[in-house]
Amino acid sequence: MAKVEIKKPIVDEISELLNGAATAVLVDYRGLTVAEDTALRKSLREANVVYKVYKNTMINFAIKGTEFEGLSSLLEGPTAIAVCKDDATAAARILCKFAKEAPALEIKAGVVEGVQYDADGIKQIASIPSREELLSKLLGSIQSPIANFARVIKQIAEKEEPAA
Repeated sequence: MAKVEIKKPIVDEISELLNGAATAVLVDYRGLTVAEDTALRKSLREANVVYKVYKNTMINFAIKGTEFEGLSSLLEGPTAIAVCKDDATAAARILCKFAKEAPALEIKAGVVEGVQYDADGIKQIASIPSREELLSKLLGSIQSPIANFARVIKQIAEKEEPAA
């Protein structure tokens, strides 16, 4: 069996993983203990983020001609990739939080919704709340004036009621 036939399914797997992804973040995991790596994988899995280690050449073949192609220059040394299809900030948020606890985890760069960011850019994106948090804040800010208006109307109505 030729080497190409062995490697093609892996490249296809990476391509499928990145197809339609909102975020892909590259990290250098060198120096993480097994316990730290297990904890990181668990927290990423709970947030619906796929975290895998592939050979750099396989990732390089898979990202050719895609929006992730700019990451190819960073594919040196041990590289893991965290991919999320539904929440654009989840991977960055979890990885940056974990990197504070385990300094051995080094964020290289990432692509968020088609735009490439360096490590500092990914850290900035990590500070953005999740979509659900933003929606709940928006609904809270919309609901607050309506609730206040209703209380005022109720107080006026109670004040003007004749005593029985």
